Amino acid sequence: MKSITTALLALVFAFTSINQAQARNTLCSGKMGGVSHCSAEGKFVCKNGKISQSKKTCH
Repeated sequence: MKSITTALLALVFAFTSINQAQARNTLCSGKMGGVSHCSAEGKFVCKNGKISQSKKTCH
């Protein structure tokens, strides 16, 4: 019985960790609508027309 409880707790912990990792911010997340394209300067342009504040560059 104890091994079943331990296994269930391990599964709950694994799924909780996955959900927290997916919750992080990404380029142009939220109201920005996602990435539309790259600008000539190598910056990400969001679907709402704004430039992403990310320090990452694109080509």
